[in-house]
Amino acid sequence: MTTFDSFFFSVFNHYKTSHKQKANAIAIIYISLLQIALILVLGAFFSVFLEQMHVNTFSAPKGWTLFIMTSVFVYFRNWVVYSGRKRKVLNAKTNKNKQTYSISLLWLLLLGCILLAIILLNA
Repeated sequence: MTTFDSFFFSVFNHYKTSHKQKANAIAIIYISLLQIALILVLGAFFSVFLEQMHVNTFSAPKGWTLFIMTSVFVYFRNWVVYSGRKRKVLNAKTNKNKQTYSISLLWLLLLGCILLAIILLNA
């Protein structure tokens, strides 16, 4: 079980008590946004790094197009993985480990990734 699976089930179990029917959707959106934010941070870092090295690999519009396509792929991959039978199997494995994270810490992690990407994009 990966770290993202642990994050997913921490968010899922937190919102399962208050929003029974929407808990899975909230957790899928959270984990997708977190992965997309990490991809954005990596893309911004490499963009700034390659700009400092005076390397022109491809233009900015092509980079944003690649980012959008990757974001759509990440969301649909998470939707497929965490909506079906695999989620139930992973949930059974999670019940053995019971490693949970604070929900406020998880949302701060997402916010920190987004802020770091914004800082790198402005550099």
